[in-house]
Amino acid sequence: MANPYFQFKRFTIYHDRCGMKVGTDGVLLGAWANAPRVGRILDVGTGTGLIALMLAQRMPAAAVTAIDIDADAVAQARGNVAASPWADRIAVLQQDVCTYNPATRFDLIVSNPPYFDSSLRCPDIGRNTARHTDTLDFAHLVDAANRLLTPDGMCCFILPADAYRSFLVQATCHSLRLQRRLWVQTKPGVPPKRVMLAFSRSEASCTDETLTLRTPSGEYSPAYICLTRDFYLHF
Repeated sequence: MANPYFQFKRFTIYHDRCGMKVGTDGVLLGAWANAPRVGRILDVGTGTGLIALMLAQRMPAAAVTAIDIDADAVAQARGNVAASPWADRIAVLQQDVCTYNPATRFDLIVSNPPYFDSSLRCPDIGRNTARHTDTLDFAHLVDAANRLLTPDGMCCFILPADAYRSFLVQATCHSLRLQRRLWVQTKPGVPPKRVMLAFSRSEASCTDETLTLRTPSGEYSPAYICLTRDFYLHF
């Protein structure tokens, strides 16, 4: 039987009720996302609450709102948040981002969104919701992020590398400018599997970097350890 939880240095994530378990994508985004000024953060499709908790740990002055449409995910995220040191700064809501209309906007919006649009479904409805764009395609996600972002805010996403161009088209159509791009490859010399993107409304040159997760011998790379050392127990 799979372990129902994942232990980080300062919090525990139970994920037995969520469609998507704790994985590298969420950890990468939670460790990488940033904004020039952070007072309010929105985590779209929070799942277990992992990214929301990581950002609360990294940004002590921020108030975090985590939303998801799946009732089981919301219940699990609330439990994970309640058991964390930052329960007073994180609110978890069952909410569709496309209809979400809070009174105030957000300085930082993050999402590890669903991205499969044509692959076979599995019997687990929650896992399908977390993985497939039927419930939230890129166009609707970017539109919502643009609507909910403060004028000088930033939004950050992690995507499959082959979805980069289609996502960039949607962002450009909403006048969001690419500020940071980080390609993620598993080992040196292999094509990137993921890309992390940071957008704002400001005109600026984009910083372009590559992160390699493992060395040729299979060990975790120094760069990956440096990025995530505040979270993983074994770093």
